[in-house]
Amino acid sequence: MQIKTASVASVSAVVGFSIYKGKTKVYSPSRVTSVNVECFTYLGSIIDEQGLSNADAKARIGKARVAFLQLKNIWNSKQLSTNIKILNIHWPDTISNSLLWDKTNQLPAEEEIWKRRWKWIGHALRKSSNCIMIQVLTWNPQGKRKRERPKNTLRREIEADMKRMNNTWKELERIAQDRVG
Repeated sequence: MQIKTASVASVSAVVGFSIYKGKTKVYSPSRVTSVNVECFTYLGSIIDEQGLSNADAKARIGKARVAFLQLKNIWNSKQLSTNIKILNIHWPDTISNSLLWDKTNQLPAEEEIWKRRWKWIGHALRKSSNCIMIQVLTWNPQGKRKRERPKNTLRREIEADMKRMNNTWKELERIAQDRVG
């Protein structure tokens, strides 16, 4: 850290700048020493002598707790709909995921992932053939595989979905180009 500070000081001196001692916690490139402290805040993070972040983590958790508790009236308000606040479901209550999705007007996670994946594929297929996204989708690496089960990659997921929908890559490209809206 001292070497970096000295480097910044020498480069800034060339253009006529100097390091402001009032805000500098450790400063000694020009033999002028300031206060040497155990910890200080830099860009919102608490930094100590060893570089550990325990104090920083505790401070961030405390700030999050304060922010959450300030919204207690909103969480408990009966005037707001359940779509814009956390549902008033307590730990001993059991509720199924499908009932929760119905209450919040949400799709199940699998459907949301599927929908976003196909939205991205349509976006990618409308790109030119030399675009990196198309190259990633159509890339077929050569060579031997490991002995274990193949990884479930994005391409394999897409091909499994295409098989279920009875589509090919050419049909998907044609459908993507005929997009409305």
